[in-house]
Amino acid sequence: MFKNSLDIGQYVIKPRQLAVATVLLVASALVAGNLSASPKKVAQAKPATQEVPNQKTVPGVRTAPAAIEPSQEQADPLGSPYPVPWEWVMSTHEQVSASKGSGIRFYRTPSVISPDGKYAAYSRVQLQVKPELYKSHVSSVMFVENLQTKELQVVTASSPLANNPNKAKEPGDMPGIVTILIPVSWSPTGDRLLARQFEGSLSASDASDYAVVWERNTGRSNTVIPSNAAEYGSAILLGWSKVNPQNVIFQAGELGDEKRQLWAVNMGGKTVAAKQEDQPIVFGQTVKQAWAGPQASW
Repeated sequence: MFKNSLDIGQYVIKPRQLAVATVLLVASALVAGNLSASPKKVAQAKPATQEVPNQKTVPGVRTAPAAIEPSQEQADPLGSPYPVPWEWVMSTHEQVSASKGSGIRFYRTPSVISPDGKYAAYSRVQLQVKPELYKSHVSSVMFVENLQTKELQVVTASSPLANNPNKAKEPGDMPGIVTILIPVSWSPTGDRLLARQFEGSLSASDASDYAVVWERNTGRSNTVIPSNAAEYGSAILLGWSKVNPQNVIFQAGELGDEKRQLWAVNMGGKTVAAKQEDQPIVFGQTVKQAWAGPQASW
């Protein structure tokens, strides 16, 4: 992902010093026009502002939006169809730091409801504002809520900069780091959850995605990325594989590339070029709602 400097286990992170406020948003415009393999449209999604539906009305399959245009409210640094709240990060920092202020602000992502209507996954994004953008920090905690019992579980990634709320002094806690985990899709039966782990820097243009797959029965998660990711500038998570639902689909390449390769990755990290007929697909329904129920204290 990054080009030099930070070595964590088997990953090497190498920041290039560019101003992310300009570069990432410009890069998203380039990618948005070229992200040709958006998840296959198999059902019309309902408006995101509706109430959480009951078990009988939740559709089994949904489609994510096409690549995010830079003019839209949540323009994504990588042009992902599952955008992180980048505009919120930038506008909130501008507002707070305008008077040389600092502080912590929170953002709640929309929920992704499981096909059986029993579980909701959502994230709480935290922005630690410093007057200088490169000294600020963005992290998140992702929750899975049992809608019947209101019990919460926390899902964490194991990527290089992943934020673990139970540990301190991790690489992801450094100033200037952006590490955001957000839900993308449930499996058709709701026994697995696919999430996007976005990692980048507020002082460099480099960024990339990891896929986090959480098993509902065991509470364990697995983090994967294309094994050949070092050959590309970034990897973008697109969804489950339609051909093999045990795999996930990434699109990888340098930002601005006209043609970007699709890769199928299994839970062991084995990476193969996606078949021509393969398409990313997602399940569940996305809804917006106010904070409700018990909240963890991280």
